[in-house]
Amino acid sequence: MSNLLHSDVVHLKDVQQPLKIFTVWERNRHRSLHWLVECFAEFLGVFFYVYAGVGSQVVFVLGNILKLDGLSSVFQIGAAYASGIILAIVICGGTSGGHFNPCVTIAFMSFKGFPPLKGLRYILAQIIGAYIACLLIYAQYSDLIHLAEEGLEKAGVLDTIMFTPNGPAGAFGLYVLPGTNLVKAFLNEFITDIMLALVIFGCLDPTNPFTTPSFATVVVALAYAVAIWGYSVPGLAANSARDIGGRLAALTIWGPKAAGGNWAAITALTNILSTMVAFIIHELFLADYARGKWSSIPRVQREFIMLHANHAHNTDGQTRTGMSTSSDTDSQRDKEKTGLREIHNLSV
Repeated sequence: MSNLLHSDVVHLKDVQQPLKIFTVWERNRHRSLHWLVECFAEFLGVFFYVYAGVGSQVVFVLGNILKLDGLSSVFQIGAAYASGIILAIVICGGTSGGHFNPCVTIAFMSFKGFPPLKGLRYILAQIIGAYIACLLIYAQYSDLIHLAEEGLEKAGVLDTIMFTPNGPAGAFGLYVLPGTNLVKAFLNEFITDIMLALVIFGCLDPTNPFTTPSFATVVVALAYAVAIWGYSVPGLAANSARDIGGRLAALTIWGPKAAGGNWAAITALTNILSTMVAFIIHELFLADYARGKWSSIPRVQREFIMLHANHAHNTDGQTRTGMSTSSDTDSQRDKEKTGLREIHNLSV
């Protein structure tokens, strides 16, 4: 692997051996069970994102219902989601590639050659991550949620407010206020999601000289914070995993009334359409495949791309992409280019 990177690479196993109790697991996690490791990383990444964001959202809603000042705000919710994204990428991105959104996975399946079966596993893991996070948040705040429901019922407005952004269920499933123009709500979701996806694909562009993989984490997080600060009031999903997982949690807790009607379809599907449009815009106008200094891949980007080769490296000297670790100097450069291309398409 050091030959592929043209630099000295020190693997963790060279300086720190795993505990004997984990030896069997270590022998299999990057071979037959590598898919499970990747799916768990996608699950945990979305869990971080939703656990941070929805937790703050629940406190905000309950504070308004119970008339408790100082419990969260729109600014805090945006900061919480941004923090969740940073946690997700930093902790889990190196293992799975850090999709954490079905729309990103679908775009890579459609345009980047990402394996369909692997993509389906990712999407299921992402939705389950959001679902479990929402159920745990509900369990942690169930006492306050029941108190809020009792207060709304005494005021005679429980049925009116419950499944709106101002009701307890609205912190989990995404709803709009009664009478909201769904066309305008769709436009809000569509444009905001395009902005978010353009930022994501711009940060994932390995030729981008202004954004290293580590700094890209902050840029993407800030983009989500901006979206929530400016465009969450009409209703904003921004991530299909958070939307579908949260709605499934709301259905589990409150039953069919939490379905969300036409708005549920809009929030679940618009993000996918927006991400596709954003990818095409990026490829047509922003990506540069021509030769020249702007299309060269900086070293730090190469190392991030090849990180997934390290995760997929087998003991027989072959990677999961089929690359050899042979030191044959005549073909090494071609192998490196091929490996970078395959791993970037399949893993990042």
